[in-house]
Amino acid sequence: MRCVIARFPFDLTKSGVLESMKGVKPEPATGESVIIGRRHYPFKQVGQVITGQDRRDFSAGEVVRAMTRLGFTCRTLPEAAPARVEDPLQQASAMLGAPPRPAYGADAR
Repeated sequence: MRCVIARFPFDLTKSGVLESMKGVKPEPATGESVIIGRRHYPFKQVGQVITGQDRRDFSAGEVVRAMTRLGFTCRTLPEAAPARVEDPLQQASAMLGAPPRPAYGADAR
């Protein structure tokens, strides 16, 4: 399949990517990653190995598009859960094991 990464066309196949990544130790994937075989690789590492280009020359999005089109599973960062804001009284009650009071202005029925 023809894919453009960093303005250069590449003819990539799923088997070709698997062969290129064989024996490559995955770097720690702290963010978005692609699953190749049974390993999670960061997008930039995959792009560098399959294109031979410097990681600064292409975006992770270009590699995501190419890997998705080839049928690989791409994982993105999970959305952060909204932080629960407690007032100091609620924090102290929680630390002491007391049941939390309703927030100020909430109906206490």
